[in-house]
Amino acid sequence: MSARTDRLVYAAALVLGALPLWVSSHLPMVDLPQHLHLISVLHRLDDPTTLYPQLFAARHELTPYLGYYYAVSLLNWLLPLDTANRLFLSAYVVGLPLSLAFLLRSLGRPTWPSLLALPLAYGDSFAWGFVNYLAAQPLALLCCGLFLRALTDTPRRRAWAAGLGVCLVAVLLFHVQAFAYLGLALPWLLLTTPVPEDAGTHGLAARLRPRLPALLGVVPGVGLFLSWVVLRLGQPSEVEAGAPWKAWGPMLSPQNLAWKGFAQNRAELLDMLANLLRDGSDRWPLYAVGLVAVGTLVLGFVRRAPSSEGPVARWRLVGLLVLALGCFFLLPFDIRGYIYYLNTRYAQLAAVLAVACLPVTPPEPRRPLLWASAACALVLAFTLGSGFRAFSREAAEWDALVEATAPRPRVMGLVFDAGSRVVRHPVFLHGAAELARARGGSTNFSFALTPHSPLRYRVTPPPTFPSEWRPHEFDYATQGPAYDHFLVRGIHPSRIFGTRLQEELAVAAQAGDSYLVRRR
Repeated sequence: MSARTDRLVYAAALVLGALPLWVSSHLPMVDLPQHLHLISVLHRLDDPTTLYPQLFAARHELTPYLGYYYAVSLLNWLLPLDTANRLFLSAYVVGLPLSLAFLLRSLGRPTWPSLLALPLAYGDSFAWGFVNYLAAQPLALLCCGLFLRALTDTPRRRAWAAGLGVCLVAVLLFHVQAFAYLGLALPWLLLTTPVPEDAGTHGLAARLRPRLPALLGVVPGVGLFLSWVVLRLGQPSEVEAGAPWKAWGPMLSPQNLAWKGFAQNRAELLDMLANLLRDGSDRWPLYAVGLVAVGTLVLGFVRRAPSSEGPVARWRLVGLLVLALGCFFLLPFDIRGYIYYLNTRYAQLAAVLAVACLPVTPPEPRRPLLWASAACALVLAFTLGSGFRAFSREAAEWDALVEATAPRPRVMGLVFDAGSRVVRHPVFLHGAAELARARGGSTNFSFALTPHSPLRYRVTPPPTFPSEWRPHEFDYATQGPAYDHFLVRGIHPSRIFGTRLQEELAVAAQAGDSYLVRRR
């Protein structure tokens, strides 16, 4: 078999890895309806047929969600919004193994283990809809590879350093947590990577000179980080102890940090990698990856290929893995009012780097290992494709309610049961945003309320209860008059509205576990 066949197998595996994103009409991602609603707002901010120009305005400043929102909004000029978003997510899924392959090649290692990262593209962060963080991970791996090449590829150091500068800024425009990891990873690579000029070189200045392009490549990203993120985090946050989405004290004070213990993190580590589907079928691709990894470890023990790396350089990948695991085990779960789900997001990055650390085998077994890795993508396409289609049938209740939603609606989401019979995460939490996006309206809860969104409210935000997770705190007398549509899920609307359901409100549609209540 030729190298061309290997490339075709690799490409086919990439297609299979992204296939689950295209086989269903709805994706099981908790925050996705909110993201798509605000991307729609951003794209149609001047559309008078919507409520958008009346309620929203663009934030003319750099924000963490800027990268994702503007990228999909740009694609939306060529494609429908849903298609543009799936294309973006596909680029992330495909980009994860490709960027890992680039990093492995930059280290002088075989690239076939990169395919094992495909099943790792889906998991807890995907289910929650942390799209910006997901998109930042391939860019972070790409930054590591570019940094290595800016150190070691003597003829093209400046070109690699320029690419590093652009890529590092892009990471920050998607998510600061991936950038923070690079703040540890790039110094580690700098300290452990020899450059060709080191041989026979003495003195600090002489050793620093060939490393200058790589160091200069990080300057734009670091400058942006210092001028933007540090200043933003240094701004006083509204402190209200016990309140959702607000600081409970000074940023790093004990009352503002929520921790998970070491035992809990250890118990949840593998679960973070495949916890989408209730029937557990999404774990089968992970088991397949584990089987290939065990086989590689055995081969590496029996017939390990000689390494061209020095005694320090050979620990570079292991060091990157240890740093990711350190972020998972040592960081808090929440920094209230600033960053949520902090440490758990690093589980995926640690797993991706773990498969990269598999031992280098002699050339003969690499083709069978490549095919076995591609087979993991086939298992992934089948299991997740089936699960996503099952969820989509369940989420079709949104489609039925959209048909009964008037143009320019103001939708109050009262989701008492956000759970799914197919998916483990509360994927129905933001259903009100689905109705609002379809008809050019607004919702009671929006990411425009948060400073990380590139959009803000032009006027006073509509009154609502403190958290979308607490619909039982809804008060019709003070909040209800601001809305003309109410999405109720989990209980019958009569339990919320009482006699108003006959006097001024009416059930316009009912589908699945959801009701749409409208003003008469």
